[in-house]
Amino acid sequence: MLFLRSALFNLLFYGLLVVMLVVGIPLLLAPERTVKAYARLWGRLSIGLLAAICGVRLVYRGLDRVPSGGLIIAAKHQSFLDILTLLPLAPSFTYVMKQELAWIPLFGPLMLRGGMIAIDRSKGRQVMGMLNERVREVLAKGQQLIIFPEGTRRPPGAEPIYKSGVAHLYAATGATCLPVALNSGVFWPRRSFIRYPGTLVVEILEPIGPGLDKSAFQAKLQDELETASNRLLETLRRDKVGSL
Repeated sequence: MLFLRSALFNLLFYGLLVVMLVVGIPLLLAPERTVKAYARLWGRLSIGLLAAICGVRLVYRGLDRVPSGGLIIAAKHQSFLDILTLLPLAPSFTYVMKQELAWIPLFGPLMLRGGMIAIDRSKGRQVMGMLNERVREVLAKGQQLIIFPEGTRRPPGAEPIYKSGVAHLYAATGATCLPVALNSGVFWPRRSFIRYPGTLVVEILEPIGPGLDKSAFQAKLQDELETASNRLLETLRRDKVGSL
């Protein structure tokens, strides 16, 4: 049954994505806010399918901690699903994404039209000047930058590998950073066909205000994200053992 539910969901999810990309072609000429509203619709529909078919219940904790205006949202990254679950935290979101995603037909051009920032990760520090400038523009408009400090998806419980990019942006822009922990990789694992039922938690932690030096910020962000994400995983393990 788990396989059949996963197969049905994947069929409908990717089918929905293709249909929305084709229907959304006129949005390549639309304002940025319209493209973002369309992306939110895709997110809501996709999460609705996941709940209805695979039994994944999405819960947000700490929504009252989300500051208004421009800020950096730094989230743990375990699953493709993270891209969708973070949208409700950002009234006007902007993602930092790898350059390769911009080359995907229709998807990439729509992402760029929606104001997303594509970077060539192979160039390392060379892209930081451009990125700093773009992020300042995003924050000045009161938008929320969403970034994954590890740069790529990591399996739940894996040894963390945090990049320095988010610390550079925090220091260069003087922005508040909002850490977000989650356990999404348990339900939508990386490179897996199966979608597992359960309660997916997106936990908003206390904002980190400006003023820390880069090394202190990096250490604080990693400690808080890892502690909270590991706690969510441990809670799932205890609940599973208790149900046996």
